[in-house]
Amino acid sequence: MSMFKDMLGAEERLITNEYALDYEFIPKLLPFREEKQKQIVNSIKPLLSERNGRNLFVYGAPGIGKTAAARWVLRDLEENTEGVIPIYVNCWQKNTSYKIFLDICEQMGYKFLQNKKTTELFRIIQKDLNTKAAAFIFDEIDKIEDFEFLYTLLNEIYHKSIILITNHKEILTDMEERIKSRLMPESLEFKPYNADETYEIIKQRARLAIVEGALTEEALGLIVDSATQKQDIRTGIHLLRESTRIAEDESSKKINIRHAEKAITKLEDFQIKKSSDLEEDTRFILSAIKENSEKKIGDIFNEYKQKGGVSAYKTFQRKVEKLNKLGFITANKVCDKNGNTTILSASKKLTEF
Repeated sequence: MSMFKDMLGAEERLITNEYALDYEFIPKLLPFREEKQKQIVNSIKPLLSERNGRNLFVYGAPGIGKTAAARWVLRDLEENTEGVIPIYVNCWQKNTSYKIFLDICEQMGYKFLQNKKTTELFRIIQKDLNTKAAAFIFDEIDKIEDFEFLYTLLNEIYHKSIILITNHKEILTDMEERIKSRLMPESLEFKPYNADETYEIIKQRARLAIVEGALTEEALGLIVDSATQKQDIRTGIHLLRESTRIAEDESSKKINIRHAEKAITKLEDFQIKKSSDLEEDTRFILSAIKENSEKKIGDIFNEYKQKGGVSAYKTFQRKVEKLNKLGFITANKVCDKNGNTTILSASKKLTEF
């Protein structure tokens, strides 16, 4: 007997547009972020009149539309003008000045960049950008290891707008004064979507991605509740995709509440599971916690610094918080004779390096 006989045929798949369920997908209409997009547009708009743009510091919790709103504006800019070059860099992947300048060169179409130094890469960028204007977006700026690239762009690119995106408002305090005094950004805070907004966004994504009428209202409601509770729209998109796949695996033509419940039980798989997926300094911090499990955060920070750690204490705290959220460690607040402190422990389920 064929194992495929009773399954949905290719023409009967519930997912009609796989890309619409991808986290990188940016819909033509981005609901509930129009005012935020307008502020991003206004920071770039002076470049169209051959004036310097404004710099913007965009912050808020993960999964609430910061990146999508900014990239939507860049896409609109690229489609409607040739006078401003749009540049988007994800600093999780490109976390040094060299990597950032190399990425920008590649985005601008340059090849044969092997063995070029950081300053050489910048001169290539500078030559082109100073004949036009540039709108830079540096996403996840809190992952950066050095801000020298920012100082260089602020000083040596004539007409530009620089937009920094982060989950952590405090990252500005880690910058040197010589950079902050030149950057002088306006602040733009993104707040989580409420339940009604989350419902409309997930419903819109379902219309774009799956067969009309396949998603039951009960399943949609459960997905929305989970995404609203976590205040992360990506959770909702993930659950929509997983619920649909589970329904397909069962040859069901409807995505019901049982499929959504099953997707929610697998939600931990949505988190990063390999420590090798973390950036270098965060892995270093994780290693220090593993070697000093059950100790106070201050003591572990001292061990980390003694072994060559480069992050300031506030940055160290943020990376510890991230490791805790991802399940690599547990952070328990306690009160002792010296006051409140936090005890850090490596997770027993931690995947090895």
